Amino acid sequence: MMMRLCERPYTGQLLSEKFGISRAKIHYHLKELEKNGFIEIVYTEEKNGIVQKFYQSVAKGFTPAADLLPHLEILSESGRQIFLQMTERTKSHILAAPEEAFTLRKISEDPAEWNYVSSCWEFDATPEQFQVWVKKFYEVMAELNEITKDADKDPNSKSYYISTTALQIGERAMQRFVKKEEKS
Repeated sequence: MMMRLCERPYTGQLLSEKFGISRAKIHYHLKELEKNGFIEIVYTEEKNGIVQKFYQSVAKGFTPAADLLPHLEILSESGRQIFLQMTERTKSHILAAPEEAFTLRKISEDPAEWNYVSSCWEFDATPEQFQVWVKKFYEVMAELNEITKDADKDPNSKSYYISTTALQIGERAMQRFVKKEEKS
């Protein structure tokens, strides 16, 4: 539910329909989340004489405490499903993006000057080296949040989407190709 409430505002009714859970249970959890400062009512609408409250997360994301997470084998499959859902969301954003998102505003051979980014990287690293990179990545994302903190007030600002997936893989694709070639 928290992941959905990070995305956009929902009423208890909408969440009830989305999850197939009774409105009473959803409203109980909404009240608890609101009481503890995780969500807030962002606006209300009157529909057929009933005031609908739209709730949204106060944060753009969240990280659950380790002791709240299920056993590692369950978490592993949940993590895989979250990665797949995020990939589907990325696909949806790409398909729905305006044409201008794919039109270069500046002709350049330097990808750093392009108005979009799309890349895949494979590399070898120790777990410690990978964690150093992860830490730097989050520092860069914090810097992005700082740079763009008032952008929503600028009439010239546009919405952007970044999707990041970084995980250990079984084998690098180019290495598989090289190994097959070596066997010949």
